[in-house]
Amino acid sequence: MLPWKHAVRALSVLLLTAAATLAPTAASAQEASAEVASAPSRGWNDWSCKPSAAHPRPVVLVHGTFGNSVDNWLVLAPYLVNRGYCVFSLDYGQLPNVPLFHGLGPIAKSAEQLDAYVDQVLSATGAPEVDLVGHSQGGMMPRWYLKFLGGAEKVNALVGIAPDNHGTTLLGLTKLLPYFPGAEDLISATTPGLADQIAGSAFITKLNEGGDTVPGVRYHVIASQYDEVVTPYRSQFLSGPNVTNVLIQDKCALDLSEHVAIGTVDRVTFHEVANALDPAHATPTTCLSVIG
Repeated sequence: MLPWKHAVRALSVLLLTAAATLAPTAASAQEASAEVASAPSRGWNDWSCKPSAAHPRPVVLVHGTFGNSVDNWLVLAPYLVNRGYCVFSLDYGQLPNVPLFHGLGPIAKSAEQLDAYVDQVLSATGAPEVDLVGHSQGGMMPRWYLKFLGGAEKVNALVGIAPDNHGTTLLGLTKLLPYFPGAEDLISATTPGLADQIAGSAFITKLNEGGDTVPGVRYHVIASQYDEVVTPYRSQFLSGPNVTNVLIQDKCALDLSEHVAIGTVDRVTFHEVANALDPAHATPTTCLSVIG
């Protein structure tokens, strides 16, 4: 048997590796910088964008753990811009001296960053409300903003793609943490944003006390049965009024998207996102939505 310190390290690596599926490579980081520079000309993060009558609310994209404001949205942001939305994306949860890989700081603090960013978007666009679309942690973290920071007054809808709304067991690996002395303290000290996402954490417990939702906000959750990071996948679903829970395989049984793909490249999911943002003009989400 490995000494416990080595076991702790091994378990931490497993946790980080699973989350790191969202992390950009050095090459993609350079591409991301170029994408940020070119985004305004395409309407993404264009602070002069004014919402139209057809799409009166700007859309704020909230990346996942180890992601950033660009790499998580290289497909979805242009998809929404081309459909006439004002689209914005933020970076949050940065750790000191850790560039590009965000969403690692305490999630309650990340929610404060979202609060400030939404205010900037509302000020720039003149809109009274925004819609939020988040992937993974980015679909769950805004619920803290809505519940504890007054965000419900500024948000019409929250669309969560593979959100860890009730934490994750990471295929059961997190259940092993109590057997390794110091493991939870190590993860909490180095990457508190990961520790907050473990099923049963103090953060997750407080987030869901008193119910999953708050009045005045529509919630739309999109999950995949092949999700290997947020497990069990049905823990992503919410309970309460104004909630729509969608298993993407119910829309397209051939969709094999797992945790990363569903939020970054899956156009079937993106069609469902578009429906959630504009339910009055929704069209059926099917396997053929990939060509839409």
